[in-house]
Amino acid sequence: QRESTQKKTFTSWINSILAKHKPPSIVSDLYTDIQQGHLLLDLLEVLSGQHLPREKGFNTFQCRSNIENALTFLKSRSLKLINIHVADIIEGKPSIVLGLIWTIIFHFHIEELARTLACTYNQPSLDCSSAVDSSPKASRSAKKSAKIKERWKMSATKALLLWAKEQCSLHGSINVTDFKSSWRSGLAFLAIIQTLRPGLVDLEKAKARGNKENLKEAFRIAELELNIPRLLEPEDVDIMNPDEKSIMTYVAQFLQYSKNLPESEEDMQEKVREALGWLAAQEKKLEKLLIDTENETYFQKCKEMMSFMETFNQEKNAFLPVLSSKQSEAELSEGQKQMREEWDKVMSQINEWKAKLDQMLPSPLDGIEAWLQEVERLQAADLPDLQDPFKAMFVFREIIVIFKGLMDCFDSHLDTLQSFKNEDENNMPLVLPEKLEEMKRR
Repeated sequence: QRESTQKKTFTSWINSILAKHKPPSIVSDLYTDIQQGHLLLDLLEVLSGQHLPREKGFNTFQCRSNIENALTFLKSRSLKLINIHVADIIEGKPSIVLGLIWTIIFHFHIEELARTLACTYNQPSLDCSSAVDSSPKASRSAKKSAKIKERWKMSATKALLLWAKEQCSLHGSINVTDFKSSWRSGLAFLAIIQTLRPGLVDLEKAKARGNKENLKEAFRIAELELNIPRLLEPEDVDIMNPDEKSIMTYVAQFLQYSKNLPESEEDMQEKVREALGWLAAQEKKLEKLLIDTENETYFQKCKEMMSFMETFNQEKNAFLPVLSSKQSEAELSEGQKQMREEWDKVMSQINEWKAKLDQMLPSPLDGIEAWLQEVERLQAADLPDLQDPFKAMFVFREIIVIFKGLMDCFDSHLDTLQSFKNEDENNMPLVLPEKLEEMKRR
């Protein structure tokens, strides 16, 4: 029964995502439809926002190639695909297919959502006591942050459970301890709905009703009022040991809904304060790193920069909702304007640091890097919008001549990269292997 529930839940979840694909596609039978690879690539394209390579046909070779492309992409995102092989997916083996889909759901849906909670609760990996505001309110915020730091050592599963528990705690004795039997009565689903949209649910009446009736009511309201796809049926949940993964997938949609609700002015100001504190900390960290590595080798400088960027990018995720606000300049508060200025300042310092490191590359890599940047600049440049067709043709020909001149060096530069001996006289690496691979890809 667990396998049957997962198949039904995962199929419904996939179809809710594929509805956003252009053109939309749909899964009828998960085990069969996944074998061609096209639906798998469609799903990953919507979830990642990237265009993935694919074979257009449906013969065995093309299907295999599409599935390989999908798995390669997942591995590039550092996902562990244990015992998931192309041949098993082509055969539509239920346990393998369900394992793959769960890995995708957990990474792209549950983990991503759980990461955004760090912004809601204050990012635990930061020292929030260093925030710019020293008012009593800021002090309370720092205490709250210290209390919650421990929570974020937990997994995304526990983070989602914590969120659900907090939503239910507002309504008395509705206790959530897991993603299994805690949901059997339907009261937890109804309590979350009541928290997100007060007035839609009568919890007192619900407490006097049976499990199946409550579950049916919760799924109906979620679908009609919150536009949350119905991934489960009452009989999937009202059993002795309901499927944990299916319930997690469904509950995560309520968290997604909560993220789309408009925020209060107070909440937004709090998040801006947190972001400003984090940006100030990054600026100090960057300044210290530049001083500490001044006399280090090029290799060590790059290694330190990579370490800084890995941490920076990981911590940045918690602040993306507030950093990437789509408001126009006129709509921004003073705090938001300051935050954008600080963000631009930090990014400018990072880009300046990267540019200096590129200039310090050992010969002949420094020349190849400069050549790559020139080609990329030319490729990215927009063609001038000229009304005179003859002048436009002249300008276009000039660009083609420059581009051809640059591309004359392509083979020799690639040969140099392929044959570059990456070690000094002491057999120590000159540059990071990742930098060499990046240059080859470019």
